[in-house]
Amino acid sequence: MATNYNGDGIQFKEELPLLPIRDLVVYPFMIVPLFVGRDSSIAAVEDAIANHDKLILLASQKEITAENPAPTEIFSVGTVCMIMRMRKLPDGRVKVLIQGLSKAKILSYEAIKPFHKVKISKLEDIAVDEAGLLVKLRMNQIKDQLEKVVNQGKTLSPDLISICRDLTNPGRLSDLIASNLTLPVEKKQSILEAIDPIERLNKISEVLLGQLDNQPSTFDEAYKNQRNQFRRPDFTEYGGEQFEDENSEFRSKIFRSKLPQETEKEALKQLSRIEKMHPESSEATIIKNYLDWIVDLPWSISTQDSIDLKVAKEILDADHFELTSVKERILEFLAVKRLKGSKMKGPILCFAGPPGVGKTSLGKSIARATGRKFARISLGGVKDEAEIRGHRRTYVGAMPGRIIQALKQIKTNNPVLLLDEVDKLGGDFRGDPSSALLEVLDSEQNDTFRDNFLNLPFDLSNILFIATANVVESIPAPLRDRMEIIQLSGYTEEEKVKISQKFLIPKQVEENGIPEDLISYTEDSIRTIIRNFTFEAGLRTLERKIGSICRKIAIKVANNELIKTLITTELVEKYLGPGLYSEEEKNETSEVGVGTGLAWTSAGGQIFRVETTKMKGKGITLTGQLGDVMKESAQTALGFVKSNAEQFCIDENSFENCELHIHLPAGAIPKDGPSAGIILATSIVSLFTGCPINKDLAMTGEITLTGKVLPIGGLKEKALAAMRVGITTIIIPWKNKKDLVDIPKEYLEKIKFIPVKQFEEILDIALINWKQKKKTWKQLTAGQRDIAA
Repeated sequence: MATNYNGDGIQFKEELPLLPIRDLVVYPFMIVPLFVGRDSSIAAVEDAIANHDKLILLASQKEITAENPAPTEIFSVGTVCMIMRMRKLPDGRVKVLIQGLSKAKILSYEAIKPFHKVKISKLEDIAVDEAGLLVKLRMNQIKDQLEKVVNQGKTLSPDLISICRDLTNPGRLSDLIASNLTLPVEKKQSILEAIDPIERLNKISEVLLGQLDNQPSTFDEAYKNQRNQFRRPDFTEYGGEQFEDENSEFRSKIFRSKLPQETEKEALKQLSRIEKMHPESSEATIIKNYLDWIVDLPWSISTQDSIDLKVAKEILDADHFELTSVKERILEFLAVKRLKGSKMKGPILCFAGPPGVGKTSLGKSIARATGRKFARISLGGVKDEAEIRGHRRTYVGAMPGRIIQALKQIKTNNPVLLLDEVDKLGGDFRGDPSSALLEVLDSEQNDTFRDNFLNLPFDLSNILFIATANVVESIPAPLRDRMEIIQLSGYTEEEKVKISQKFLIPKQVEENGIPEDLISYTEDSIRTIIRNFTFEAGLRTLERKIGSICRKIAIKVANNELIKTLITTELVEKYLGPGLYSEEEKNETSEVGVGTGLAWTSAGGQIFRVETTKMKGKGITLTGQLGDVMKESAQTALGFVKSNAEQFCIDENSFENCELHIHLPAGAIPKDGPSAGIILATSIVSLFTGCPINKDLAMTGEITLTGKVLPIGGLKEKALAAMRVGITTIIIPWKNKKDLVDIPKEYLEKIKFIPVKQFEEILDIALINWKQKKKTWKQLTAGQRDIAA
């Protein structure tokens, strides 16, 4: 078969596959990416790669909306192009990078299906004298006109001027300028079909003069013209492909997104920069990624609030058992939100409490009650400030912060956004993320929040922020000041039983595919799981143990071996094995120097044993992985007892040749906290006086060098820990007496709380035979006391 040649000597056949393109005219030497979506067009591309040395004819459609254009609907003059690169996209489309080689005229259509195949003839330009004076003069005039258009602000690359200055071929000059101008398809097609280079130069000159006459004088005017006039059709509704460089697609998205004016101007400005760049350059890729983020963010998309307090109460009651005070505060919050609407600038709620008590699920319930979407951001271990504010776009792999990422994913600008584990934020040389959160959570500032990646103001004031934390003291003070702390306590055994019956068991039965009528639990079996297999303030381990039993039953159900099973205490021990926990942590007998203290950790309340002994030597030894605070408490307790030895029936000389050893068992577990002072002092007094400490009693509180008992936190959690091991009496600081109002009635029925102001009051309550010891001590002489000591 005969062949033709372009100026670079590349051969192509007389018959080539045809690719009809919309709203675009391709010129020789032009490089452009295309998105191919029609089945016939994809088949044409694949045939060109397989059978025609990657050569294909591109011709423009006369009617851009035609899905399957007939030969009469396609211009007869097009451009033979080479497919430089092809990539299949996940949505089924194909992206190709093509380079124009030579103009060609369609002589006939050899095939219509499965794709157009045409017989072509190469079009050669009429020869002109490039060195002629008239040709040079005309080319210089056009180059001057182009320079004026660029200098007056037209969206053309300044590099185009320097490229054109070096061209001596009038046809190449006119084609290059035409490919960079924004013109109707008919106008571009007429320039392509002109085989006389001088005629093409005249057409280009007319266009440039028109550009100069209508050139806007300011950026704002250019922006308005672009906003109101430069709207290209969106072809996605026709199921076809956008045969352009992605610019028109971006422009269409920008106008449809209803961006704020400042954001829209910046987006169009960045889009104009892309139009001046090579589409495959690295900077163009960065800007496209930036525009993708801008058009995908919900700048103007909101969810309509639907706050009905009765419905909200029903949702909270259905999702959570008890937590009465917490639910009341949430309902108050929602009531104010309903009355104030978008004008509300209320507090940021922070749910604080042990793991597994329902902090995150409360956030989900609030989202359900308000009709908003829910998003969760985990902040545990975050150390980089850029995780909140985003990276600068100049960095490799730059991305917006987690707030903006969540909004893009949730596709609404007013979700319920849960900031999980806010107490576990870190900080290092990369910045302090907790400081970055200050602006996010400040209702007076967050309406103009600027992410470093976007560098544009985004309104966060419509977001309902909720935070969660285990330990409030770990939250930086400035951040804590912006939040209202709502404490969630651990659950009692009775509460766990009811929650298991109402929530956990039905959930695990359903998740493990067991029919509801084939399994049930007795109350005693649930209590056995709680007492012997869990040791927590929350419900996570309890749910896992219930799920473990359900999976054992699921095996039998799957094998058709089970009709109906009642889970009893015996079956619990059979399926879960020996109990993991028992009441062994409580002292079995009242011993000298051995007492029980109460601590409050991130996992809830815990009891700890204090053991004190003495030996020959000097000083004090502390063991059991004590933290700095507890070490200071021990030294303070010893100093107080030594300075008041006579008052505590101890001879002052007893400390001179005596080394004191204080130990807290379970040495592998770190222990710290400001509530062990009084139990440490009591243990020391018990050791030197020989009076045992009551085994059914525990105490919590810090001590000063003057014997005052300081208040503590987490009283409910500590009481719950005492109940778990059978403690019946708790000594608490006098200033914590007010906290007894919040203690559930069932706690008060099982435990006796004794408030004290001074340490001396504790000894009468905690030490066995203390009153007799004091009476005997007063009757002894100084010498007799030495012998007694």
